[in-house]
Amino acid sequence: MTTTVDDAMRVFAPALPLAVAYSGGADSTALLLACADKWPGQVSAVHVHHGLQAAADDFVAHCQAACAMWQIPLQVLRVQAGHAPGESPEDAARKARYEAFRALAHEGQAPAAIKNIALAQHADDQVETILLALSRGAGLPGLSAMPASWQRDGLSYHRPLLAVPATEIRAWLVRRCASFIEDPTNTDERFTRNRIRARLLPVLGDTFPQFRETFARSARHAAEAQALLLEVAREDLLAVGNPPALAALQELSQPRQANLLRHWLQASHRATPSAAQLAQLLAQIAACTTRGHQIHLKVAAGHITRAGAHLRYAA
Repeated sequence: MTTTVDDAMRVFAPALPLAVAYSGGADSTALLLACADKWPGQVSAVHVHHGLQAAADDFVAHCQAACAMWQIPLQVLRVQAGHAPGESPEDAARKARYEAFRALAHEGQAPAAIKNIALAQHADDQVETILLALSRGAGLPGLSAMPASWQRDGLSYHRPLLAVPATEIRAWLVRRCASFIEDPTNTDERFTRNRIRARLLPVLGDTFPQFRETFARSARHAAEAQALLLEVAREDLLAVGNPPALAALQELSQPRQANLLRHWLQASHRATPSAAQLAQLLAQIAACTTRGHQIHLKVAAGHITRAGAHLRYAA
C-alpha cells in the first residue's frame, strides 16, 4: 500500500519549533506546506543559496514570494559550494548545506529554540541512494542508505517523507494547487542519480511494483546490522585500547579486526579506509610477529604506523 504525504505527516512528531529546508522544488514545497498546516506558527523555512547555477537568484525570489504568500518565515543562507578535486558536486553541496544549518543554530542567526530541521528526501531518493551504494560495492553503512532521523552538530534532522513516492508528492501538490520550481539539473543525465531516476526506476517499477517498499526494508535490515557491528566495535576497542594494542588486536578474528579498525579510524580520526587499504593493514597486522616488524601504510589522508606495541594514526 502506497504511503501518502498525509500518512507520513500523521506519524511525524518532531520537537517544535521546526525549520524546513526549502529549495522551492516539489518535494520541499510539499513538506513545508504539510508541516505549516500541522503546526501553524511553529514552522519556518530555510533556503540555502549554493551559488552554483545562474538561476539560483530566481530560486530565492520564488521562495521569498511563496513564503510571503503562505505567511511562513524564511531565512536565506548563502554558501560557497564549489567542489574540490576528486569531490563530487553533490557531496560538496551537501557539506555546504550542513555547515549552513550548523551556523544557523550555533551563531544566533535563528531563534535559539530551533534544534529540529526537516528535509524532503522521499522514497525514490532512498532507492537511488541504495542503487548508488550497490554500484560502488558499499558495505552496510552505504546499504543502510538515508536514516529517517539522526543528530549532527547538536541538531536533530528528520526525513518524514522517506516512505512517500515522488509521484504521490506531486499528486498532493496538484490537489493543493501549490506552485513549485523545476530545477533544470534534475533532468541532466550527466549526473548518475538522474540517469537512475530516468532509466532504472521505470524498469524497476514494471518488474517489481513494490520495489520502493522492499528496498527500504532491506535498507532497514542493513542499518540494524550496522548498529550491531558498531556496538561490537565499541566493546572491542575498549578491550583492545585506543590506540589499539597489536597483541590484543591479533587475538580477534580478522572480521572483528576490520570492524574495530574501521570504527577506530572513523571515530578517533575521521578517516575512512578503502577496502584495499584495510586489506593491506590486516595483512601487516597478521605479519607483525616480531618487535622489529614495522608498519607504515597510507590510509585516507594519513598514515598508520607501528609505535612499539600499538598502532598510531597521523594525518
